[in-house]
Amino acid sequence: MNNNNIKTSGFSLAKGKNLTGDDFYDVKTIGNLTIGIVCDGVGSADAGAEAAKRVTTYLMNNFKIRPKSWSIEKSIKSFTKSINSILYEESILNYERAELVTTLTIVVIEGNKLYGANVGDSRVYLYRDNTINQLSFDHSMNEVGYENVLVQAIGIDKEVEPYYFENIIQKDDKILLCSDGLYSIMSDNRLENGISLGASSLVKKASKLVEDNLADDTTAVVIEITQTSQIEELKHERVEIPKSLSVKQTIDGYTLEKSLIQNERTWLCSKKNKQYVLKFAPTEAIEDERILDLFVKEAWNAKRLKADFFPKAVIPKNRSARYYVMQLFDGEDLDSYLSNKSLTIDDGVELASTLLNMLQYLLKFDLVHGDIKPHNIMISKDEKENLKFKIIDFGSITEIFSKNTRAGTPSFLSPERFRDESISETSEIFAIGVTLYLALTGKYPYGEIEPFQNPNFKEAKKPSKYNKNIPLWLESIILRSISIDKDARYQNYSEMVYELSNPQKVKPYFSKNTPLIEREPVLFYRVGFTIMTIINFILIVLLVK
Repeated sequence: MNNNNIKTSGFSLAKGKNLTGDDFYDVKTIGNLTIGIVCDGVGSADAGAEAAKRVTTYLMNNFKIRPKSWSIEKSIKSFTKSINSILYEESILNYERAELVTTLTIVVIEGNKLYGANVGDSRVYLYRDNTINQLSFDHSMNEVGYENVLVQAIGIDKEVEPYYFENIIQKDDKILLCSDGLYSIMSDNRLENGISLGASSLVKKASKLVEDNLADDTTAVVIEITQTSQIEELKHERVEIPKSLSVKQTIDGYTLEKSLIQNERTWLCSKKNKQYVLKFAPTEAIEDERILDLFVKEAWNAKRLKADFFPKAVIPKNRSARYYVMQLFDGEDLDSYLSNKSLTIDDGVELASTLLNMLQYLLKFDLVHGDIKPHNIMISKDEKENLKFKIIDFGSITEIFSKNTRAGTPSFLSPERFRDESISETSEIFAIGVTLYLALTGKYPYGEIEPFQNPNFKEAKKPSKYNKNIPLWLESIILRSISIDKDARYQNYSEMVYELSNPQKVKPYFSKNTPLIEREPVLFYRVGFTIMTIINFILIVLLVK
């Protein structure tokens, strides 16, 4: 299988003349992760083969749904300990002893980082510069004659402690996962000579060495790194971060004309009679690797996110300083525009639609914008004088479900983000709702919130109180999107998109505190009439007596 910068292969043969064995493997790409797993079901156990398959399947399925806020290390260790507990308890229940027993070796590749763990004696090797090295640790006895006796395996005991490791990977590296059936036959020299031909070739060579009569099930997975991560390559480029910048300074042919932001790291510039915007890495990135990482990711996102919502951006190949170049957008930001006027209803709908379409595009990359607000939205006009919008600030873009919850601007943060909950579709929808409310009314629905303030949210006033032109259906959409209760908000972008496109299907929105007479006037009067009838009946009965 192929996935961008990674090629993978896997193969397994049963021992002797058996058609099936106790080994099980899988290798998959899940999002931006490549995962390889090899399990060797313990042959002395009655259910070793079942255990190997279940562990492999369990780990793969859990990586598909793992919380995005979990680190790879936490995921590997938590999932491993969980399936170990499940198999052990099931064995005791069904067999009264450990029978669902298997070894495990797993690697996860994200960017240029290799994460791995093993339990038992299945192994992980790294092949680099024509040399193979074992990364895993054999959980087996060291005494002569007892080398094959495991001291740890999945399902053998109530608790398990996997051996965990990490490494930086490079172009042309090859990672080998295998059961002991392979390395007990193939020496390191044979593994080195055969790994480039893939998993099938390795296992078949091992089989030929014993005249196709393997003494043990034999499995291999090979993961080849054909190209390293662009982010890591950008990070390690030898380019300086200028400490100071000034008007008329020329860098790589770009002449700096005007600083656009107070920190003097974003500049209007010209080159060959055309104007551009240059954004330089912060000076703090010289000493702080975390800040450097953030800028590199920002530049990479600016380069790869090619859609009409964003200005075009490039990273020059032969640049001498750490910056990236953006298209100059001819227009003003929405914040400046709103200082003099409000948006029309049609323009407000266009704004919300543009923001939602932008967020749906980012979702394909598992990203969110993180700082939706008027200051980050640029306005221009088309030939018919209709407003068009573009979204800027690549620096705020981050992974969905990120725990970096204070990223963004306080007045546009949803209540749950002040409680350290992760960024999600519904918190981004809240920011859209606040932006739309502000753009149509000139007011913040919950007031302007200062940095580091922990606000007490109270029900927002209806936007039609400030702008009588807002129709009921649009008011309901706005109020639902900025609901204090996140469960009452739109949960997905697509829900809000649908209602914006189908005004006739929008149901009136009422908060939990809205009186029944406002939410259901017909029901209110019906209930009232019923209660009065009952009271009158009781009074009549009492009078008759």
